Amino acid sequence: MGLFDHVVPIRLSLAGAAAGVVLTIANAAAAQIPIKFSLDFKFEGPSAPFLAGIDKGYYREEGLNVTIDTAAGSLEPITRVASGTYDMGFGDINSLIKFRDQNPTLPIKAVFMVYNRPPFSIVTRKSRGVTVPKGLEGKKLGAPAADGAFAQWKIFVQANGIDASKVAIENVGFPVREPMLAAGQVDAITGFSFSSYINLKDRGVPVDDIVVLLMADYGVNLYGNSVIVNPKFAAEHPDAVKAFLRAFLKGLRDTVKDPATAVDSVIQRNDVAKKDVELERLNMALRDNILTPEVRADGFGSVDTVRLDKAIDQIALTYEFKAKPKGADIFDSSFLPSAADRKVN
Repeated sequence: MGLFDHVVPIRLSLAGAAAGVVLTIANAAAAQIPIKFSLDFKFEGPSAPFLAGIDKGYYREEGLNVTIDTAAGSLEPITRVASGTYDMGFGDINSLIKFRDQNPTLPIKAVFMVYNRPPFSIVTRKSRGVTVPKGLEGKKLGAPAADGAFAQWKIFVQANGIDASKVAIENVGFPVREPMLAAGQVDAITGFSFSSYINLKDRGVPVDDIVVLLMADYGVNLYGNSVIVNPKFAAEHPDAVKAFLRAFLKGLRDTVKDPATAVDSVIQRNDVAKKDVELERLNMALRDNILTPEVRADGFGSVDTVRLDKAIDQIALTYEFKAKPKGADIFDSSFLPSAADRKVN
């Protein structure tokens, strides 16, 4: 046997081992279930809990390949998930309730409540003469048609005895909403509290001139944004939905524990975002919408079915249902992590 006769077998052995490693990696990648997820808006502070799961590998550890995209308002993720172009999303449950009523063959469900208290707001300025809801009469309200907060306008009007005929509604785009209020082109706007307030402040509007009328403080007793899922995807991949929520819950806990670090996941995806601005926005969402007394008592993710039924009753005051649902028709708690795992530390 010659000197180099052992080389070929050794090389073949190494090549075989390398091929095995490649095959193992390929099989692992193939085993990952892809999930296309739609946010409700841009990459801003409150999206940190979703993005943290990607950056920390929580979804990957659950066998998921998750991609997260931005959207143009709370309605878009609902239509995306309904069409099946996205598997899951983050949208306003109240808009979801109306969408399902209008599209009964598309029974999308909410599976994890994130905004236990909604950020729907009327944001205005003292210098425009508005400090209370009735002060909107005789004023001009800038409201994007697809805005989740504007969707609750009729409820807000009824709850506060506002003469809606005395309020001029101007359909404005999301990008110009706060600039128009800052410039005095409108007297008030609809929006999420943590977005519009922070955007106005960042544009130089004095803090003591900004008035945030949080609808939840003025008779609008609704839930807010939740994780939603396409029914076909949920039926075919129930374990993947559960895995997504487990991973998301880890990202949410990390965000609650250390918002300043979590918000970096937003900053690296948004070239124009400023860390101090997005951190303040995130802290507002955590304080006012996510870590509510109800969540601290009952844990993350769930809903009170009696409260949700009452919310549907309130929606019915200004919306004529074809077939009024019960809360159990809208929210499916079967995918949630256990109550013990969802407790707020």
